[in-house]
Amino acid sequence: MKRVMLPLLLAVALVAIALAGYWLKRPADAMAVACADPLAGCSFSHRGAAASARFSARPTALEAFELNVRAAGVSRISAEFQMVGMDMGFNRYDLRPTADSAWAARVTLPVCVSGRRDWILYLDLDGSRYAIPFSTR
Repeated sequence: MKRVMLPLLLAVALVAIALAGYWLKRPADAMAVACADPLAGCSFSHRGAAASARFSARPTALEAFELNVRAAGVSRISAEFQMVGMDMGFNRYDLRPTADSAWAARVTLPVCVSGRRDWILYLDLDGSRYAIPFSTR
Protein backbone atom coordinates (compact mmCIF):
# COMPACT_ATOMS: atom_id res chain seq x y z
CA MET A 1 0.00 0.00 0.00
CA LYS A 2 2.87 2.43 0.82
CA ARG A 3 4.38 1.77 -2.62
CA VAL A 4 1.22 3.12 -4.26
CA MET A 5 0.36 5.95 -1.85
CA LEU A 6 3.76 7.66 -1.79
CA PRO A 7 4.01 8.17 -5.60
CA LEU A 8 0.35 9.17 -5.72
CA LEU A 9 0.81 11.78 -2.98
CA LEU A 10 3.94 13.07 -4.73
CA ALA A 11 2.05 13.40 -8.03
CA VAL A 12 -0.82 15.27 -6.33
CA ALA A 13 1.66 17.62 -4.62
CA LEU A 14 3.44 18.37 -7.92
CA VAL A 15 0.14 19.11 -9.68
CA ALA A 16 -0.89 21.41 -6.80
CA ILE A 17 2.43 23.28 -7.03
CA ALA A 18 2.07 23.67 -10.81
CA LEU A 19 -1.49 25.00 -10.48
CA ALA A 20 -0.47 27.43 -7.74
CA GLY A 21 2.41 28.69 -9.90
CA TYR A 22 0.11 29.21 -12.87
CA TRP A 23 -2.44 31.01 -10.72
CA LEU A 24 0.17 33.35 -9.22
CA LYS A 25 1.90 34.05 -12.55
CA ARG A 26 -1.20 34.88 -14.58
CA PRO A 27 -1.21 38.56 -15.54
CA ALA A 28 -3.92 40.93 -14.42
CA ASP A 29 -6.32 42.16 -17.08
CA ALA A 30 -4.80 45.09 -18.93
CA MET A 31 -6.59 48.22 -20.10
CA ALA A 32 -5.87 48.87 -23.78
CA VAL A 33 -4.23 52.18 -24.64
CA ALA A 34 -4.50 53.43 -28.23
CA CYS A 35 -1.22 54.92 -29.39
CA ALA A 36 -0.31 55.93 -32.93
CA ASP A 37 3.37 56.66 -32.25
CA PRO A 38 5.22 55.75 -29.02
CA LEU A 39 8.07 58.06 -30.09
CA ALA A 40 5.69 61.03 -29.89
CA GLY A 41 4.15 59.69 -26.69
CA CYS A 42 1.05 57.79 -25.64
CA SER A 43 -1.41 59.45 -23.28
CA PHE A 44 -3.81 57.57 -21.03
CA SER A 45 -5.68 58.00 -17.77
CA HIS A 46 -4.39 56.31 -14.62
CA ARG A 47 -6.91 56.40 -11.77
CA GLY A 48 -8.40 59.63 -13.10
CA ALA A 49 -5.08 61.43 -13.61
CA ALA A 50 -3.20 62.03 -16.85
CA ALA A 51 -0.31 59.67 -17.61
CA SER A 52 1.93 59.11 -20.61
CA ALA A 53 4.58 56.75 -21.98
CA ARG A 54 7.23 57.53 -24.59
CA PHE A 55 10.11 55.71 -26.32
CA SER A 56 13.40 57.56 -26.86
CA ALA A 57 14.07 55.72 -30.14
CA ARG A 58 12.28 53.42 -32.57
CA PRO A 59 12.47 49.95 -30.97
CA THR A 60 14.57 47.27 -32.63
CA ALA A 61 15.30 43.82 -31.18
CA LEU A 62 18.41 43.72 -28.99
CA GLU A 63 19.01 47.49 -29.26
CA ALA A 64 18.56 49.39 -26.01
CA PHE A 65 16.31 52.44 -25.82
CA GLU A 66 14.84 54.46 -22.99
CA LEU A 67 11.25 54.08 -21.86
CA ASN A 68 9.88 57.18 -20.12
CA VAL A 69 6.62 57.23 -18.18
CA ARG A 70 4.99 60.22 -16.54
CA ALA A 71 2.33 59.55 -13.91
CA ALA A 72 1.54 61.52 -10.76
CA GLY A 73 1.19 59.85 -7.39
CA VAL A 74 2.67 56.50 -8.45
CA SER A 75 5.04 54.56 -6.19
CA ARG A 76 6.02 51.69 -8.53
CA ILE A 77 6.15 51.21 -12.31
CA SER A 78 7.27 48.15 -14.23
CA ALA A 79 7.20 47.28 -17.92
CA GLU A 80 7.38 44.11 -20.00
CA PHE A 81 7.24 43.35 -23.70
CA GLN A 82 5.17 40.49 -25.15
CA MET A 83 3.55 39.49 -28.41
CA VAL A 84 -0.05 38.40 -28.83
CA GLY A 85 -0.20 34.66 -28.31
CA MET A 86 3.58 34.32 -27.91
CA ASP A 87 5.38 34.24 -24.57
CA MET A 88 8.61 36.22 -24.92
CA GLY A 89 10.06 35.02 -21.63
CA PHE A 90 10.88 37.08 -18.59
CA ASN A 91 11.79 40.62 -19.62
CA ARG A 92 10.33 42.84 -16.92
CA TYR A 93 11.94 46.19 -16.21
CA ASP A 94 11.43 48.24 -13.05
CA LEU A 95 11.39 51.94 -13.88
CA ARG A 96 13.14 54.38 -11.57
CA PRO A 97 11.96 57.86 -10.65
CA THR A 98 13.92 60.57 -12.48
CA ALA A 99 12.06 63.80 -11.68
CA ASP A 100 8.70 64.99 -10.45
CA SER A 101 6.19 62.35 -11.66
CA ALA A 102 8.70 61.02 -14.24
CA TRP A 103 10.06 57.48 -14.40
CA ALA A 104 12.54 55.85 -16.79
CA ALA A 105 14.40 52.64 -17.62
CA ARG A 106 16.80 51.52 -20.31
CA VAL A 107 15.02 48.59 -22.00
CA THR A 108 15.73 46.09 -24.78
CA LEU A 109 13.26 44.11 -26.86
CA PRO A 110 13.88 40.37 -26.95
CA VAL A 111 14.43 38.66 -30.30
CA CYS A 112 11.46 37.13 -32.07
CA VAL A 113 12.70 34.18 -34.14
CA SER A 114 9.51 34.18 -36.25
CA GLY A 115 10.27 37.70 -37.50
CA ARG A 116 7.03 39.21 -36.19
CA ARG A 117 7.03 42.93 -35.49
CA ASP A 118 3.83 43.38 -33.50
CA TRP A 119 4.54 44.01 -29.83
CA ILE A 120 2.63 44.97 -26.72
CA LEU A 121 4.15 47.04 -23.95
CA TYR A 122 2.53 46.09 -20.65
CA LEU A 123 2.90 48.83 -18.07
CA ASP A 124 2.10 48.14 -14.43
CA LEU A 125 1.48 51.29 -12.39
CA ASP A 126 0.88 50.37 -8.74
CA GLY A 127 -1.01 47.22 -9.77
CA SER A 128 -3.01 48.79 -12.61
CA ARG A 129 -2.01 47.21 -15.91
CA TYR A 130 -2.05 48.95 -19.31
CA ALA A 131 -1.43 47.42 -22.77
CA ILE A 132 0.16 49.62 -25.44
CA PRO A 133 0.53 47.95 -28.86
CA PHE A 134 3.33 49.04 -31.19
CA SER A 135 5.37 47.77 -34.15
CA THR A 136 9.09 47.56 -34.75
CA ARG A 137 10.87 48.27 -37.99
